[in-house]
Amino acid sequence: MRGVLRRGKFTRADGGFTLVELLVTMVIIAVLAAIALPLFLVQRQKANDTAARADLSSLGTAIAAEYTEPSASPSVGIEAGQYKVDANYVANVSDGVVLQGFTPGTETTWCVWVKHPEGDVAATGIRYSADGGLEPGTCP
Repeated sequence: MRGVLRRGKFTRADGGFTLVELLVTMVIIAVLAAIALPLFLVQRQKANDTAARADLSSLGTAIAAEYTEPSASPSVGIEAGQYKVDANYVANVSDGVVLQGFTPGTETTWCVWVKHPEGDVAATGIRYSADGGLEPGTCP
């Protein structure tokens, strides 16, 4: 107690961290950040792909249901932030997911294709077809 109350004299316990201790701490934090950042970016790509797959699954199911009805080929588009098959709204469009195209056909030959530009399969996109279901790739 006496050492703490003395004026003008500082002991090691009274001081803060040394420059070396602060630098070592900063280096450890930088190494941990360098390890974590790439892992985070990969997870973000996977999340974008999952959003595209979820949108496409809803859209593909609605298109398949339209083909069970005895009518002409359905029309597919986006209106007011929602996917639309004929006159029916199917699901909300997820952020960043882009409808690339719809190839009408018969009950067994139609194909719809979406992609997310920041997803893992951004180069090709993801398709849902009558014959192959949900898979990476484009419509023919």
